[in-house]
Amino acid sequence: MGDIAVSKLDHDNHILLDQSLLRVPVELLRKNFRSAHFEVERDGSYVKNTLKETATGSVNGRSSQADVLKNLDSMIARMRGVKRKLAAFAEEEDRLHRHEEARIKHISELYDMHSVDDVKYESWSRTRLDRLLVDYLLRHGYIDSAKELAKEKGIEQLVDLETFDQMIRIRRCIMRRSVTEALAWCTAGDIKKELRKMDSNLEFMLRFQQYIELVRDRTTRPADILAYAHKHLVPYKNSYPREVLQACGMLALPPGSAQEIDAYASLYSPTRWVMLAALFTMTHNALLSLPQIPLLHVALSSGLSALKTPACHSSNDDAAGPPSHSTSLSLAASVCPICSTELNELARNVPYAFHSKSHVEPDLLLMPNGRAYGKARLEEYARKAGLPDGQVKDLRTGEVYDMDRLKKVYIT
Repeated sequence: MGDIAVSKLDHDNHILLDQSLLRVPVELLRKNFRSAHFEVERDGSYVKNTLKETATGSVNGRSSQADVLKNLDSMIARMRGVKRKLAAFAEEEDRLHRHEEARIKHISELYDMHSVDDVKYESWSRTRLDRLLVDYLLRHGYIDSAKELAKEKGIEQLVDLETFDQMIRIRRCIMRRSVTEALAWCTAGDIKKELRKMDSNLEFMLRFQQYIELVRDRTTRPADILAYAHKHLVPYKNSYPREVLQACGMLALPPGSAQEIDAYASLYSPTRWVMLAALFTMTHNALLSLPQIPLLHVALSSGLSALKTPACHSSNDDAAGPPSHSTSLSLAASVCPICSTELNELARNVPYAFHSKSHVEPDLLLMPNGRAYGKARLEEYARKAGLPDGQVKDLRTGEVYDMDRLKKVYIT
């Protein structure tokens, strides 16, 4: 019964890691629909108003035949532009539907399996690992490597290549000290309204940085700086009063003299670009319901936490550390992964494992060197090693002790 319970597949827990797999295409479909609706509303209003003005002017005789034809040509050109945009939106919608269908099929395959011992489960898990690796590569900017891996494994429809490609491209532009692309993303279609619903400060911070660069460039005319501030910063004076006041004070402080004042020196610091890049990434992920950290980190943290015990990071390095090279080969099966050199530091901040059933040997004996083993296992190992009665050997270090020097220990 115990083996059956362990091997039984818990579908609900498995798909916790795959929520964004289905959610991202849905969010992109919503975004695509809102953008299409925005274009139709904007151009539709233009055509209606122009048509009304043309008809009124024609009836009243205020518009000549040439003006009427000119307005009609303008409306036709505008509607042709709308048609091209809607065709692009339709293609994007079809692509997203194909991605959603492939992802639903991938998740549904899991529900056809009922045990981790199923042959199909290994293949499914390998596909998910490939997805996590592609996600990790995309988030760290290795776009070409991610595309090649996705193509090789045939999982292009299970990963968000285009979404992350756009995000990384804009992030790199910010790191190159350009906010033009990020501002275009913020104001494209209906995104500005969605950012306002999220109470995001991304657009303001980008505008504020653009203002800082105008002030930094001493060739910019003061009138242009004031006009920019009135248009893009003053409307936010109630939401961000401190930044707006700083923007006003910057006009009286050239960049050279501002370095002596802490409140203004930080505004000219290169670290602001790093902050803006991180803010854009966080806002982009929140808008599309993407996790803020790589899914590979989430999976690793879960696995490490399931194995971690207080002894893994004990202050007693001799007791908790990995075995020496001379003993690691023969005892590889008993080495704790968390205690290994590769994973010990990575698992330091994850919580300890919670086990409702203990798998520790019930007859533990503590050796003088700080290690503990089950009495039955020690006696069997001593018998195989040919030790005299009353002596036992450490399974890892090979040290020999008398039985009367060992202490009985209990799990608390």
